[in-house]
Amino acid sequence: MGRRPKRLDRLPQQYFVALLGRVAAAAAKDGPPLVDLGRGNPELGPPPHVAEALAASAARPDVHGYAPIRGLAHTKEALAARYRDVYGVDLDPEREIALIPGTKTGIVELALALADEGDTILLPDPYYPDYPSGPALAGARLETVPLRPDEGWSPDLDAAPAAAALYLNYPSNPCAVCAPPGTFASAVRWAERTGGAVVHDAAYIDIVFDGRAPQSFLATPGAKNVGVEMWSMSKTYGMAGWRIGFVAGNAEIVERINTLNDHARVGIFEPLQRAAIAALEGPQDSVAARVAGYERRRDTLAAALPEPVVCEGTFFVWLRLPEGLSAETLLEEHRVAVAPGEGFGPSGAGWARLSLAVSDEAIETAAARLAHAFAAVAA
Repeated sequence: MGRRPKRLDRLPQQYFVALLGRVAAAAAKDGPPLVDLGRGNPELGPPPHVAEALAASAARPDVHGYAPIRGLAHTKEALAARYRDVYGVDLDPEREIALIPGTKTGIVELALALADEGDTILLPDPYYPDYPSGPALAGARLETVPLRPDEGWSPDLDAAPAAAALYLNYPSNPCAVCAPPGTFASAVRWAERTGGAVVHDAAYIDIVFDGRAPQSFLATPGAKNVGVEMWSMSKTYGMAGWRIGFVAGNAEIVERINTLNDHARVGIFEPLQRAAIAALEGPQDSVAARVAGYERRRDTLAAALPEPVVCEGTFFVWLRLPEGLSAETLLEEHRVAVAPGEGFGPSGAGWARLSLAVSDEAIETAAARLAHAFAAVAA
């Protein structure tokens, strides 16, 4: 066997694989049932008409070949209609939308499409733990731009260095905030000043609370000239694991993603695309119900804790832990699993990410245990 390629050795440890292992080990110990708020895995699947569309399409005898490599025109047209009607953005379905097998794939492929070996990719800090994987495979250097808690977890992009690409993520995972006013405009200015590209991860674009409206980076003047947005079926419609998503925006970057996909895979199974179309074009009441459920659970946690929680959107709560209380203590002594903030970058130290994508009963149990844990260290 030949030498292991260096690109594999550059990959960081997969954060969630390690976290799941620690949680499983703790759950196996004696004690009350463990409440797992560590992983963002939607607990509620798509509305029935979406699964029905998948089944009906899969039952047809003419769909069990290779779908068009770059996707059905109807699939991209359905997303373009959503962007127009919900986010106020006009997109050319053929030139400005690429169909990909989930935005986790897009996170990696965009790094490959935007950076050469030795180039720099900028990440927000805190960041989603899978962001470093793409730069590692591309051989790119990684730098971070701190998000400022006292300014709504926004980056100072006017002072940010030049780079091949800048990744942003609002509503933020893990910080659970929507984009502060001016953040997207400052990203466009950064790109115009440096020549770098902006990648906005909009996985939670529709999961916003307290009467907020979904906000697309692409609605910002000049955004399509300098960047793209990743859009996922997983969070809006509960289709996590279906592996279907999009890269939308700048036509040149979209074409690079299409070129990669031309060589790396041969389309996405047509019934999956038919299900995505059904979700995008069908009744949208499930989206509002999903958001209301997460908001209700956020309020349950907020009412139980002595410190304000950070949660304007996503299905996470970003929580500062008091002195003397750590994620490990919560796991081992209080039987509540959370995602330690250190895994989300240097600025995550002292924080924890809590998932709302669990049952109401689990949230109520976790709220009581967290309240007890906070009270114990305050005594």
